[in-house]
Amino acid sequence: MNKKEISEIKKQFTPANCDITRICGCYVDAEKNKKTELKEAFLSLSEEEMFKYFEIFKKTLSGTLGKNLMNMEFPLEEEKEGVKHEFLMKLRKSKLKDDQLIESFYDKIIENYDYPENYYIILVHAVYDIPGKTSDGIEMDDASEEIYEYILCSICPVKLSKAGLCYNAEANLIQDRIRDWIVEMPENGFLFPVFNDRSTDIHGMLYYAKNAEQLHDVFVDEMFGCTAPLSAGGQRDSFNLLVEETLGEDCQYDTVVNIHEKLNEIIEAQKDSPDPVVLTKSEVKRLFEDCGVEEEKLETFDDQYDVAAGEKATMVASNITNTRKFEIKTPDVVIHVEPDKVELVETRIIDGRKCLVIPMEDVEINGIRVRMGGENGDDSSIVAPGEDEESAGVL
Repeated sequence: MNKKEISEIKKQFTPANCDITRICGCYVDAEKNKKTELKEAFLSLSEEEMFKYFEIFKKTLSGTLGKNLMNMEFPLEEEKEGVKHEFLMKLRKSKLKDDQLIESFYDKIIENYDYPENYYIILVHAVYDIPGKTSDGIEMDDASEEIYEYILCSICPVKLSKAGLCYNAEANLIQDRIRDWIVEMPENGFLFPVFNDRSTDIHGMLYYAKNAEQLHDVFVDEMFGCTAPLSAGGQRDSFNLLVEETLGEDCQYDTVVNIHEKLNEIIEAQKDSPDPVVLTKSEVKRLFEDCGVEEEKLETFDDQYDVAAGEKATMVASNITNTRKFEIKTPDVVIHVEPDKVELVETRIIDGRKCLVIPMEDVEINGIRVRMGGENGDDSSIVAPGEDEESAGVL
């Protein structure tokens, strides 16, 4: 799914557009006991409750694609009879009216979801009547040719509200506040099946993780039979290792800057696309080639990529570079530069030491504007000497 398709489904989470038919819920305590359950038609809820659930469902489909939201495909072996994919298909087909299936679903989550506190499992069934669209993107409500039937699950922490004082309007006094157990925004969730090309695709699911570094890999594997992709941080670390291992002694400042500038150019060129920029192994290799990495250095690239990231792994460009800032770091100094101003930072040999050199313009120190000694014609630059020839000015 891309951003436009996700947005189209999120738009249904309003009273006017609501396509949700049924809602089920299970409150689980820290000891993995089911405390209470909910099973009813969604439209039977009060308007206040509906709005709160809509917020949760929208949050389950929010975040950055490739970071918080991940498209996952089911392996072929998982689509055979009697395995995890078939269970999800049965759950969807039942329209959440099969109590035994619902209980089995809760049991699977409770068994495999590693969370030490209380949480609330929410599962809904919905049927979206897909409106047709003209060639210029205008929706035609009377031209629907297909329905998209799906289930959406949100797993929300339930936490005790903070202690404090409150105003009691009836008694007209300030008193100790009663602490309640509050259902918070979801930590994890999923949408099945995916809505690809504005149509049902039963071969994939969309997985949500609030914390992009905690994907709950075991839960994903045991619950869905899918292999969780590398987290955003994992992709960044793998890419950095790949650059260092591939370039070796040639991992110089200018080359690394060139690689990140090229990545930013690729992202900028596709900024209007609803899909994230995803790089395959061959595309990462081509990136290195375009940045002047010698052919000799790329002879072992494929093996190094497989070790660092995985043979079939892909990398989301926005996960391996930062389009908003460029960081240069030595053991004692950290410099943040706007990505389009990186050329202002130079490396020079001064008194036999490798240094970073930055032109001096409108300098502030802890918020105080200062005048530099070079303003009368001397060389006005900040020189940040390195610790030694290996670390100074070289990433």
